[in-house]
Amino acid sequence: MPGDFGIFPRCRPGYMTAGMTLPFFLAAPYPAVRLSPKAEARAIRHGFPWVYAGELVLDRRTKGMVPGSFAVLEDAEGRAMGVVTVNSVSRIVARMMDQDAAAVIDQGWLEARLSLALAHRARLYAVPFYRLVHAEADGLPGVVIDRFGDVAVIQPNAAWSEAMIGVLTAALVAVTGVATVIKNGSGRARGLEGLIEEMAVVHGRAPAGPVPVPMNGATYMADLMGGQKTGLFFDQRPNHAFAASLARGARVLDVFSHVGGFGLACLAGGAVSALAVDGSAPALALAGRGAAAMGAAGRFAVRQGDAFDVLTALGAEGARFDVVICDPPAFAPSKAALDAGLRAYERVARLAAPLVAEGGYLGLCSCSHAADLSKFRAASARGIGRAGRRGQIVHTGFAGPDHPLLPHLAESGYLKSLFFRL
Repeated sequence: MPGDFGIFPRCRPGYMTAGMTLPFFLAAPYPAVRLSPKAEARAIRHGFPWVYAGELVLDRRTKGMVPGSFAVLEDAEGRAMGVVTVNSVSRIVARMMDQDAAAVIDQGWLEARLSLALAHRARLYAVPFYRLVHAEADGLPGVVIDRFGDVAVIQPNAAWSEAMIGVLTAALVAVTGVATVIKNGSGRARGLEGLIEEMAVVHGRAPAGPVPVPMNGATYMADLMGGQKTGLFFDQRPNHAFAASLARGARVLDVFSHVGGFGLACLAGGAVSALAVDGSAPALALAGRGAAAMGAAGRFAVRQGDAFDVLTALGAEGARFDVVICDPPAFAPSKAALDAGLRAYERVARLAAPLVAEGGYLGLCSCSHAADLSKFRAASARGIGRAGRRGQIVHTGFAGPDHPLLPHLAESGYLKSLFFRL
């Protein structure tokens, strides 16, 4: 069945609004779908949330289900295991919504999940700037929601959330009281689900400009309508804080800086200077606005260009910094890209290490779930060694607690951060 939701009128983004009933294909009672005998039923019963293509019996009826439909998952013997969402065009053919087979996925159900997620973040942070929903780890498969004060940005990366965007938005507004909800329908994950790209305001009004975000004593400017992902990366918050703890009186280099993540945090921590390097002129402009907003414009500089080229050029210039941090994009987004990705991480370390002053610090990050911590650490150490430097690991960091890790799903623990003293 095609994955273009334009052929299903009831699935149009924004079609549903608060108070409307669910489309026929989402309404309870749900039909049953069955695991094949070779599927790992025990793993699913113990919390693994996905059923892969080949593990579900795809008869004509199941193949004919509209992507994002709900069904009761049965094991090979016909015993109910819970409610899943089904998408036969995806490699992940079913995602567990609720292990209660009698659950009804409606606005009330969504509000209950969102309330649990909100209660956790409210304990962590005094101001409402955080990741509110981290997909499967928060019980909302394929859904990411970042909150920026009175604005929330939803990434509906699974077919069910695309179909229910109106109901999901209504639930989000009811639980959080946000004034604006933006749908960011972009990224690789949506393509894997057969979903088109789309950016839209689904509740309230679009922000008049970048939104200032306070974090670790710094001010970041987040472009919620045109920036990368949802506009800002909250996941690095604890690693930014660690870098800032090293920065008092330091010269700092922030490579792959986006809107100034590590650099601005280090300025807030007392760095004497920070140089931000990125290929995106708009991102660097936002970084500059953030530095100005926190009164640090005089200590902040930018250099636009390919990060590998700039690292090479800085080495040729004899530049030295007390703290160097490299936070590149995912070089290994899949297992097929793992070898090439590890070589890229090694190259980053090899080019960055010579720029670190004796006794200084090198921070290296990876957001590739395919490259686990041991592989990333080995690649980083090889790069440092091939640069003729030696280092000791002084900190290993991960995503913040607003990005919870589902223990059954390695993909939810993607971020790694290593700090070496060279």
